[in-house]
Amino acid sequence: MQLSLLHLDDRVAAFAKPSGLLVHRGWGSAPVVFVDLAERALGRKVFPVHRLDRATSGVLLVALDAAAAALLGAQFEQGLARKRYLALVRGVPPERGCIDHPIPRREGGPRVPAVTEFERLHALERYAVVEARPRTGRLHQVRRHLKHISHPIIGDVNYGKGEHNRLFRERYALHRLALHAAELAVAHPETGAPLRIAAPLPDDLRGPFDQLGVPTWIGAAPAA
Repeated sequence: MQLSLLHLDDRVAAFAKPSGLLVHRGWGSAPVVFVDLAERALGRKVFPVHRLDRATSGVLLVALDAAAAALLGAQFEQGLARKRYLALVRGVPPERGCIDHPIPRREGGPRVPAVTEFERLHALERYAVVEARPRTGRLHQVRRHLKHISHPIIGDVNYGKGEHNRLFRERYALHRLALHAAELAVAHPETGAPLRIAAPLPDDLRGPFDQLGVPTWIGAAPAA
């Protein structure tokens, strides 16, 4: 497996992580993880500064030295990094809203404040595509928050509905969580300039979206 490189400079790199790939070996059991593939692609050590769930695809940023990792990690800890996700959900949520509902920072931990803004991008008869913008970084935050408002993500085996997941597997060949980290914005660790990185929808989501009639501008590659 090869990763798609989205950005590279002397201090940071970003790749498009596919669904099903663990980020770090310490977060589960797998013979190959994202860090292995990133280091193989760049020929050097990388420092993960945030995470994506195994089932989620999209932008994943790594630092190329310990100092850059500390600076970027602080942005995520302080809620300064801006993240934009695309999700296919059950039901049709309001046009936009803000979910303010405490959830654990980590499995088994105490509940802490968590906020996610969302916007409905496209409505289908019984489903919708939404953009989610988490303002905090909690365990499974987008997934849990969308479930909290009764619009779970299709393909979510933990927080979704089995009957809907089966329907999408059988009718649309959707065999993954329909959640994609479409864009990430941080301050560059060396210059402080805004660094915005986007990842287009991968084929295993683009195909089902096309079958559903989702407009192609949703999840498209950014203009050069």
